Amino acid sequence: MTTAILAIDQGTTNSKAVLVSTTGEILSRGASPVGIEHPQPGWVEQSPLRIWESVQEAIAACLQAGPVADILGIAISNQRESVTVWDAATGKPLGPVVSWQCRRSAPACAELIAAGHAARVQALTGLPVDPMFPGPKMKWLLDRVPSGHEVRLGTIDAWLIHCFTDGAVHACDAANAARSQLYDLNRQAWSDELCDLFGVPKSALPEVRDSASRFGVTKNVPGLRDGIPIASAIGDSHAALFGHGAFNPGDGKVTFGTGSSVMTTLPRFIAPERGITTTIAWSIDGQPTYAFEGNILVSAAALPWMAEMLGLPDVQSLIDLAATAEPGGPGFVPAFVGLGAPYWQADARALFSGITFNTTRAQMARAVTDSMAFQVHDVFRAMSAQSPTPLGRLYADGGPSKNTFLMQCVADTLNHVITQCDAPEASALGAAYLAGLSLGVWADLAAVASLPRAGNPLLPHPCDAVERIRVWQDAIYRSTVPGPSIMSE
Repeated sequence: MTTAILAIDQGTTNSKAVLVSTTGEILSRGASPVGIEHPQPGWVEQSPLRIWESVQEAIAACLQAGPVADILGIAISNQRESVTVWDAATGKPLGPVVSWQCRRSAPACAELIAAGHAARVQALTGLPVDPMFPGPKMKWLLDRVPSGHEVRLGTIDAWLIHCFTDGAVHACDAANAARSQLYDLNRQAWSDELCDLFGVPKSALPEVRDSASRFGVTKNVPGLRDGIPIASAIGDSHAALFGHGAFNPGDGKVTFGTGSSVMTTLPRFIAPERGITTTIAWSIDGQPTYAFEGNILVSAAALPWMAEMLGLPDVQSLIDLAATAEPGGPGFVPAFVGLGAPYWQADARALFSGITFNTTRAQMARAVTDSMAFQVHDVFRAMSAQSPTPLGRLYADGGPSKNTFLMQCVADTLNHVITQCDAPEASALGAAYLAGLSLGVWADLAAVASLPRAGNPLLPHPCDAVERIRVWQDAIYRSTVPGPSIMSE
């Protein structure tokens, strides 16, 4: 019988399950969609029960598609900064999953910034005060829990660990904790100061463990035997970085999806500047590895929107149209829910800039596809300015990374080689590799680094990047600087 690790990649739009052999080979896959709700403009939430249901459906599909396997352990990769609350005794949700995309905590963040707390929060956590991050979201959830409940708060890894263990374990990994705004990166512990500032009781937070660690065992999970160890947990972007074997300082990756994450490994903790963040990439044997990161709120999510606006049947048709565009054309900023790194402008909104009577549909399509590359360019430039080592190998993963036209645009704009990765399951593989370390399947990082990885290096081509970036920067300026309002006249 085949021995394997079952890796879960719980994302914003769907949950995936991937069966990974002890040689690092993907044996089978399964997926199930997760719904997203927008109860008010700028609000984004999901159902915690639906997330767990989708994970079970993905597992069933994966196991049905693959060989009969002895599952050595469960690996968890999860969407980050999304949080929820549940009853400690019954395990029943006491609120929605407030998504990482949600802006409902913007007023609370504005109050914290106005009160002068931003610098202290960033010094302790490596993160700016922004609605993307969970601290104020947790307070919003707690304020709406009926009295009489002992609550548990957590990111999605903690919720899934709760579900897999039938409520026996309340824990998360250090990488997810580092994205909470409540975790002191230097002390490697929940911060009393930050919990007081955000109004979150430390007693409700999960125990923080290594990313490669034992998080309990399965119990009462349909389709799985009891007693399978949950052997790793890590945020999806961190998992992708690990999956690529980006273990050397300066190595990095771009994960393209609904939003995008640019991450590069650091030799040590460095306080962030220039609009990027510092985070724990992963923790093994009590030792954290740090990384710079830039979080882009809307990336590929703009593509289906624009395809519909232009009356095109699908995203591929939009990309094909963009490839035919003549030079020139407008700029487009996909600030549908504000701008993330390196600008962190919660009030910015999406716009086209520089449209004339000569603007073509193809140029508008190209402006939207180019916005993915330009946002990465801005983060990459900020990282390069602060990195203690030259930026080295740069990998691209996520669904859009399979499109060579889009990735060539990134390579050209950055003037840097991009390795287009063949496996879209980089996050699931990274989580599986961490689980393998925890289980003793692989002895050390060197063994993980030696696993086969296929990729397609894309060399940058000469292009008119300077002028295109100028148009982009003008559009960014117009998106982030509010003009006079006719309503005030």
